[in-house]
Amino acid sequence: MLPDMTEILIIGAGPTGMALSIALHQANVDHVLIEKLAHGLQTSRAGVIHAQTLESLEPLGVTQRLSELSVKLEDFAIRDRNRALLKLDFCKLPSRHPYLMMLPQNLTEQVFAERISALGGTIHREVEAVAVAQDSVGARVTVVQNGQEKIISARYVVGADGMQSLVRKSTGIEFDGAAYDGSFVLADVRLDWPAGPTEVSLFFAPAGLVVVAPLPDGSYRVVATMDEAPEKPDVADIQALLDSRGPTRNKARVLGIGWSSRFRLHHRLVRAYRKDRLFLMGDAAHVHSPAGGQGMNTGIIDAVVLGQLLGDVVNGVRSEAELDLYETLRRPAAQEVLDLAGRMTDMALARNPVKRFLRNLALSVVDLSPFLKRRIALKLSGLSRAPLARLPAPSAMPGAVEASKSETGPKLKLAA
Repeated sequence: MLPDMTEILIIGAGPTGMALSIALHQANVDHVLIEKLAHGLQTSRAGVIHAQTLESLEPLGVTQRLSELSVKLEDFAIRDRNRALLKLDFCKLPSRHPYLMMLPQNLTEQVFAERISALGGTIHREVEAVAVAQDSVGARVTVVQNGQEKIISARYVVGADGMQSLVRKSTGIEFDGAAYDGSFVLADVRLDWPAGPTEVSLFFAPAGLVVVAPLPDGSYRVVATMDEAPEKPDVADIQALLDSRGPTRNKARVLGIGWSSRFRLHHRLVRAYRKDRLFLMGDAAHVHSPAGGQGMNTGIIDAVVLGQLLGDVVNGVRSEAELDLYETLRRPAAQEVLDLAGRMTDMALARNPVKRFLRNLALSVVDLSPFLKRRIALKLSGLSRAPLARLPAPSAMPGAVEASKSETGPKLKLAA
């Protein structure tokens, strides 16, 4: 049963909302997690969990179970049809998780939901938030459950409610950016795949990009650009994408489809992560190309950082003013991710023969440099952004952290 009041109301029970709920449970903070959908995802969507995300999740008690369900890969390659342009080895990452963890999003959500249940929590499903308002003493969210309206009062409200976020719209915060031309295809397929289940492969071709990544059940995740994709691509559609963009020797053969979808691609970032008592995280705050598999990972780390902060503030460990650290840390991280995904997408979508030649040449040169390859691996794994997920000790405030504003958002400065 929904309460009338709570310390924190989380709207949206995707991976970010559930990760925040776990963090708050562990901090013994009263909160309510609502979700308008009746069930969790039945399709896989996001498929990779990176090293930094796994390190951030360790305190939440879910990493071991995620590991048991996943397949771990050490190799990532960018190819132009048959030619390997750049090969990265993740086994040398400075992390307890030196690999790419491949796990469908529906299983990630299942693990998070089981953890919430083990902690005595509840996901209130089929509850839709329809209005959000706030004043100097709290926030009020109007929800609909079983056709009945109810108002829940909360000290803070967190929007983990996706790109069309009601919470973001309620704040009036601008969501700067635009949509890419065309569409993307996402599918989990059974493949006769010559490369085998050993690496994540990103193929460049004049027709566009295609990514092929092994999944734990022996199927493969396929992500590809497509100018006018059908709503649910079929075997013939996926086969045509692999024929026109994948290897020309030892061609792939699509044996069947588990599920498929089409989606439009945006690159957007909010101007602020907070307005008074309302907070944004995950896709409500940032959306971008799937290149590099950064979206869900960035949102989960948003949740872990915000969970630590809210837990400390509610428990009296930090002052309320320190909630500004959330934006100070996480907005620059999201900006870096948008820039990384954007560069990878722009490279992949190059159609001009001269640009493609120069791109391939540049990547081949990078492939000769262990230093540059390590830097790229650190960026893809998220480990290069680890300082933007690390809170200073409460005793260090104020004075240890200054937020300086710029056109690209606040940047963290640690005092000497």
